[in-house]
Amino acid sequence: MPIQKPIKHYLQFSDLSLEEYEYVIERAHLIKRKFKNYEIYHPMIDRTLVMVFDKNSTRTRLSFEAGMHQLGGAAIYLNTRDSQLGRGEPVEDAGQVMSRMCDIIMVRTFGQDIIERFAANSRVPVINGLTNEHHPCQVAADIFTYIEHRGSITGKTVAWIGDANNMLYSWLQAAEVFGFHVNVSTPHGYEMDMSLVSTDRYTFFKNPSDACEGAHLVNTDVWTSMGYEEENAARLKAFDGWIVDSAKMARAAPDALFMHCLPAHRGEEVSADVIDGPQSVVWDEAENRLHIQKALIEYLLLGRIDTK
Repeated sequence: MPIQKPIKHYLQFSDLSLEEYEYVIERAHLIKRKFKNYEIYHPMIDRTLVMVFDKNSTRTRLSFEAGMHQLGGAAIYLNTRDSQLGRGEPVEDAGQVMSRMCDIIMVRTFGQDIIERFAANSRVPVINGLTNEHHPCQVAADIFTYIEHRGSITGKTVAWIGDANNMLYSWLQAAEVFGFHVNVSTPHGYEMDMSLVSTDRYTFFKNPSDACEGAHLVNTDVWTSMGYEEENAARLKAFDGWIVDSAKMARAAPDALFMHCLPAHRGEEVSADVIDGPQSVVWDEAENRLHIQKALIEYLLLGRIDTK
């Protein structure tokens, strides 16, 4: 029987403890196995997920919507352009109303302050599907993927090559929770916002190749994230040399993995031979958004499941 727990939001990676992540990852393994074996698992019957999108999405929408259906529940898609939020309804009011009509809410938006204000007025758990500052669901999926392929990530080295964006800040929080180290290399002018860094488990490298030395996982993202399109030309120039190519991967550990949260631009932040090569696990990584988020939804709504 599930053990009831107070409302808990998932707005950044540090919102869960190591013990909670270990439980959620264990559940993700079980839920994924059931999915692969075509075993029906419907703990969310008569439960509804509302998905609020202020930014475009492929993997976030598909993984949350399909995942909720696979858990036996319903998922409702709301785009801010087609709702009262797009006409100026206060975020606080939207949080009050939506949370009275559903069981859990996922929000994909711009500033972290928006989702914080929404959650402060919600009666149900709120999940961060992406903000400018944090992308916890993606990093949770990435760690789940690493564990599937290589075992524990504790004590390992993760190389982050490219922009100091929401992915990096979630990776830095994950390093503090799981006990690994992050080698960071960003171009001049695109360094980390230190107000978003709350760990010393990282080393900064001016040379991106040096950051890959001995890394167990090499990670990158597009050079121009959503909301920064007007900077694209300047970023392409500034990031020249930060492409993750075979030469950089050769400096990583022999069994190193390559990850990218997608969509990817071959020839810009990653070469085709790397993302399509034998060290790349980007397709497993993308699929695992589905499984880790199903486990997260289960945990936030039902608490720990006693499987004995």
